[in-house]
Amino acid sequence: QVQLVESGGGLVQPGGSLRLSCVASGFKSGWYDMSWYRQAPGKERELVARISGSGASIAYADSVKGRFTISRDNAKNTVYLQMNSLKPEDTAVYLCYVLRSGEVYWGQGTQVTVSS
Repeated sequence: QVQLVESGGGLVQPGGSLRLSCVASGFKSGWYDMSWYRQAPGKERELVARISGSGASIAYADSVKGRFTISRDNAKNTVYLQMNSLKPEDTAVYLCYVLRSGEVYWGQGTQVTVSS
């Protein structure tokens, strides 16, 4: 059974940092591209960052370039999102995503709130 479990969210002041983790189970995550999305209240879900199975190919949304870093540890079946210089507009639920064998899987999400 495929599962994605996110953790690491919380409340942080503007300019602060958080590191999110997404632990995958039920499949070898290193074979697949994996992504972080986010969804703020009243807004559409948006792609934040994507990483290839090997980690060699990475892409970011323009809004987070230079501040966020996606990485993965395939031995741990885990994908990370290091978020620095956080802004109030980064407040959202952050979700892990994988497309595997034609099926889409989402984690339950972790809340990130940036506020003073």
